[in-house]
Amino acid sequence: MRDLERRYRQLLRAYPAGYRQARGAEIVGTYLDLAGPDRRRPSILDAADVLAGGGRERLRAAGAADLLPGVRLAAILSHVTATALAGFWAAAEVVTTSGAWGAPAFGPFATTGVVVWAGWLLAAIVHALAPASWGRMAIGLALLLTVAVMPVAALFELPRPFLFVLLPQATLGLLALAVPSEATRPLRLMPLAVAPAAALIAVGVLSGRSAWFYRFGNGGAFLPEAGAVLLLTAMLAAAALSLRGDARGLWALLVLLTPVGLLALYPLTEIIVPLVGAGHADFRVITGTAAAIFVAGGMTLAAALAISRRSHPSATPTIAAIGLHDRCPTCGR
Repeated sequence: MRDLERRYRQLLRAYPAGYRQARGAEIVGTYLDLAGPDRRRPSILDAADVLAGGGRERLRAAGAADLLPGVRLAAILSHVTATALAGFWAAAEVVTTSGAWGAPAFGPFATTGVVVWAGWLLAAIVHALAPASWGRMAIGLALLLTVAVMPVAALFELPRPFLFVLLPQATLGLLALAVPSEATRPLRLMPLAVAPAAALIAVGVLSGRSAWFYRFGNGGAFLPEAGAVLLLTAMLAAAALSLRGDARGLWALLVLLTPVGLLALYPLTEIIVPLVGAGHADFRVITGTAAAIFVAGGMTLAAALAISRRSHPSATPTIAAIGLHDRCPTCGR
């Protein structure tokens, strides 16, 4: 067996065993036919394609074929929410002043968060006007800025948004990377459309207040309200799609439970602080609460997958179920 063929067969372990027995030779043969004569290893794109195909088949075997479409729907809602929050906080950077409190500022802005929010607004523009691959790269850049602002601000002793603001934004951005490439123009314009409305709300609510309100105070109270809107939207989408026999809305709702929980991180830490005997919501309390939210969300999704698998025992692929004489979906033979 050639090295290239052996490596393709190793990648094929991503597929369920029954599917490998029925289709493995055809899949490997197709990739070998398309590979160059001097290739010794599968390309990155081929490896990603095999792993993605194996993941889809395993989800189908578990009776959760709608999970990936559900993740894409959740990605659209996450991108809209992340952009709305970026519009809100970008306005807050301008209208809240540091002079009333005597807090350090970042030039004319309240904190270095203005760089993060500008990155998300730019990503919304690129997503609306440029090809899908460019939009995904812009979202990735905004996500990188969201993660990098904490160590950079700490290194140069600059003010930054509080952790309960950055954590849900990063989680929403991570989900937004799964935005489908084939999204229609109205869906691509939606994030850009909600940002000005959110900025106007911030101007009306925060205008004239001190930077304390934005950075450390009741500014976090607006995040649970954004989470409530996101949760209600996901529930309505799940109900509407379920009426048509489409389960992707239910999966999207389950996937979004984690970012919705993180949007409520500020009030949750206020509840936990007296329970753990802390004086205030410090880094330990915030990260511990966020970790609990991630674990709860992951366990809920895992439980849903287990229930779905038990409800669809016939979904497990076998040679008889697949059929040795069906046509290959890749090459048509």
